[in-house]
Amino acid sequence: MHDSTPQIPAHYSSTVRTLLRYSIAMLVFALLSGVSFQESSKKLDYAEIAPGARLEAVLSLALVHGHAFVTGVLLPIALAGALFLARKCGGAELSSRSLRWLTRGYLPFVTATVLLMLYKGYHVLLAVRFGERDFDLIDARFFGGSLALRHGIYGTVHVGMALSLGVFGVALWRSLKSRE
Repeated sequence: MHDSTPQIPAHYSSTVRTLLRYSIAMLVFALLSGVSFQESSKKLDYAEIAPGARLEAVLSLALVHGHAFVTGVLLPIALAGALFLARKCGGAELSSRSLRWLTRGYLPFVTATVLLMLYKGYHVLLAVRFGERDFDLIDARFFGGSLALRHGIYGTVHVGMALSLGVFGVALWRSLKSRE
């Protein structure tokens, strides 16, 4: 029996292995961040905090778990699958340079994004836990009070993540041109 499936290039295999290993590592991180959130939020004295403030105190940390799953586990697996599906339906081979945008661009920027979320989550939660109730003041103290540093880091990380994913998406789109 002859298999008509195109052979998977070495740089595809390497990229897919990297994406899957990253997904596994982020799966562990996502699970631990969920446990961390649950345990950390238990230490808040809810009797002293108004209901809306309780939500605001834990929300940033609660979002880490879901974002880690979506951006760090599900999306890399979907991107790996997209590479195989594109090849299976006759798509042209992507260059190793295009794939490096995923492994050396998207993955590090996702890691930075999730770590920034974790930092913000604990910044807010711990401030509230230690008695601060002025959320404007808590926000103003984020990144040591440097708004420029905060915007610079968040902007760099998000633009880097979007750019690297966009470059890969365009390369994948172009590889699927009709060959008639």
